[in-house]
Amino acid sequence: MPNQPNALRIAVVGGGISGLSAAFYLRENCPEAQISLFEKRDRLGGVLHTEIQNGFEIEQSVDNFITTIPYGLDLCRRLGLESDVVTTTPRHRQTFILWRGRLCKLPDGFMMMAPTKWWPMAVTPLLSPLGKLRAALEYIIPGRKDDEDESMEHFAVRRLGTQVFERLIEPLVSGVYAADMKKLSLMATLPRFREMEKKHGSLIRAMRANQAESRKKARAQKKNPAETVQSGPRYNLFVTVKGGLSRIVDGIQNRLDLQGIHLGVQVTGLEQLPGGKWNVTWRKNDAPEDQVQTAEFDAVILATESHSMAKIVQTAHFTRMAELLGGIEHTGTVVVTAAFRREDVGHPLDGMGAVVPAAEHNPILALSFSNEKYPHRAPEGTVLLRIFSGGARNPEMVTLPEKEVEKILLEKAAECLKITGEPLMVSTSRWADAMPQLHLGHLERIAELRKDLEAFPTLAVAGNFLTAVGLPHCIRAGEEAARKVLENARPLTN
Repeated sequence: MPNQPNALRIAVVGGGISGLSAAFYLRENCPEAQISLFEKRDRLGGVLHTEIQNGFEIEQSVDNFITTIPYGLDLCRRLGLESDVVTTTPRHRQTFILWRGRLCKLPDGFMMMAPTKWWPMAVTPLLSPLGKLRAALEYIIPGRKDDEDESMEHFAVRRLGTQVFERLIEPLVSGVYAADMKKLSLMATLPRFREMEKKHGSLIRAMRANQAESRKKARAQKKNPAETVQSGPRYNLFVTVKGGLSRIVDGIQNRLDLQGIHLGVQVTGLEQLPGGKWNVTWRKNDAPEDQVQTAEFDAVILATESHSMAKIVQTAHFTRMAELLGGIEHTGTVVVTAAFRREDVGHPLDGMGAVVPAAEHNPILALSFSNEKYPHRAPEGTVLLRIFSGGARNPEMVTLPEKEVEKILLEKAAECLKITGEPLMVSTSRWADAMPQLHLGHLERIAELRKDLEAFPTLAVAGNFLTAVGLPHCIRAGEEAARKVLENARPLTN
């Protein structure tokens, strides 16, 4: 787009999904704006990246997103991808837990933190008789009525006991947040369970009430009430895009002015000028430190990891803001994707995947049966597996040599799934410091950060550290950041 006199000039720092969502929102709602997008990698998308190999569709990090938060689906619709959005296959919508070296089915109706059915809990081999009795007592244990936060471990043990926490809840939550359960904030991650406790006095009572309401609605809509109860993640609410989630990245990139996209650059400085404008300084990754470029902008959106953001705002002498951002801990993750001939995998793969408790002392956090969830991801007669590791539990896995990581994780996966043959292909991606750790006190930290940002109406931040991990949350953060600066920015006068 040619430069227009007095058009808004907006810098977006960070080309992951948060930054891209911000840039696309700006393009849609202010087409004349001159958008400059800065990304340190040589491509856009951040951790969102799809690789196609010999008919295998390999997601290098995120592989789907939930639809109860509408921002992911809405973005796909605006990009013209709605017809290619597919849900998980209806068959085998269940999860396994690795326990004592065996994959055991998660009890039917166990929804992340609480059971909705008694009989599956009574017969599961995952719990001892005492563990089952302690879980049943949750029904009569008085609920807390205050709003105080607590760690995920403290809450789960308080309500359901140690066994249920260690063997069911911890592996399910670790598969999402890759966090230390002793530090992970309940209110920053799964606050609905505290609300359920406050409203109903018991998670079991709350879940039963919710299920009764769901069955009532299903009957009114002439659906099968049994379909309202699953185990583990609500797989029917998850979707992906045929051809890979990189199509979202490509769709946004194709709608931006390519002259405004700067790849392989580091933003090294931010300065607020008299009158509220901003100077942004950057240099190419391979350039000497003194070879920098500077441009003036009406507004700036920072959409990097929080620790990178802290360094940028520090150059503007926003000391407290830098402390708040820099104090958010991150951990890294590894994803090893491997394909096998179906006849070489002894396990029936009659589920969507498996999670692994910390008590197993296994480097695997979770296994995803990728083409069981989405059959289009692998050719007929093959199996595509995604193996997750790292996080707060095994941080060393991110720094080990790639071949060593693959050897360790493939051997452990082979033990779980009775794999006898060699993989048809292996693809590994490592994401250092990509997962924010939403520890106790995180909500207060973010509230203080937002309050500090009120003093700078043309500066906004976006990222997965603000509210919750997951594609829709990142999209929402980017769009809200763009909305803020559009409402407050005024164009430079020439």
